[in-house]
Amino acid sequence: MSDTQPSGLLPPGSRVGIVAGSGSLPVNVAQSLALAGLQPFVVILENEADRLLELKHHQHVVLPIESAAVAFDHMKAAGVTHAVLAGGVARRPRLTALKWTPRVLKVLPRLAIELALGDDGLLRAVMRHIENAGIRVVGAHEVVPDLLARSGAMTLVAPGAEDERNIKAALEAAKAIGRMDIGQAAIAIGGRAVALEGIEGTDGLLERMIPMRNHGRLAGKTGGVLVKCAKPSQDLRADLPAIGPKTVLDAKRAGLRGIAVESNRAFVLDFSQTVAAADEAGLFISGIEVEP
Repeated sequence: MSDTQPSGLLPPGSRVGIVAGSGSLPVNVAQSLALAGLQPFVVILENEADRLLELKHHQHVVLPIESAAVAFDHMKAAGVTHAVLAGGVARRPRLTALKWTPRVLKVLPRLAIELALGDDGLLRAVMRHIENAGIRVVGAHEVVPDLLARSGAMTLVAPGAEDERNIKAALEAAKAIGRMDIGQAAIAIGGRAVALEGIEGTDGLLERMIPMRNHGRLAGKTGGVLVKCAKPSQDLRADLPAIGPKTVLDAKRAGLRGIAVESNRAFVLDFSQTVAAADEAGLFISGIEVEP
């Protein structure tokens, strides 16, 4: 696996627009496209995207999240035919701060309902609005599939028997909270799930795990595994699970032995750096097959 191998599956004359939130995914997608000679157009979400210097290397516009309708106009003017939603978004648009265009006024009643939906429902609504503007929404994995986790160990260390037991327990827990649209990750230690991802995301989950090591029920238990998988019913065009170098460092601080992610439905971002960080820390990263 490399960091920069776009699929080449886009029709001739296509141009990809990236709606960029936080994290490495929008950067990885933009870099991969550019290296393949497919110059992306990036809509940088103000106060959400956090790798601005790298994103601003590409043709771009910076807009608040409430200016979605204007973003569609910018993308159409730039010749964008396909859009990718990439990166995290910490907050939802405020109705009072929306850019009041005729398009927004037309869908206002439905928009008010959609803002109250869960994460998956809101993402589906956003994708529908983009496609109503004449731009096809595709998943980042369809454009740069080489970012996806492959099956098996990607590191020098592979999971052992106790790790496999933890992977099984954490996977069942992650799938359960995924069905409820709560999160995508869980941690298991000693063959039982001990922590579930909530609104704070994976970074917060791992941070929360650190002091839990002193909890009486975990006293004397070492190791443990973080598992991330796609929500069973989620639209795969947005919000696929992802890990990166920070995930590895946080997992090490939390005392875990490794990370398992769903193969072909989870991203390993900044791949070379992420695997190198895991090898240096003595952790494994493994891609696992997940049954529905």
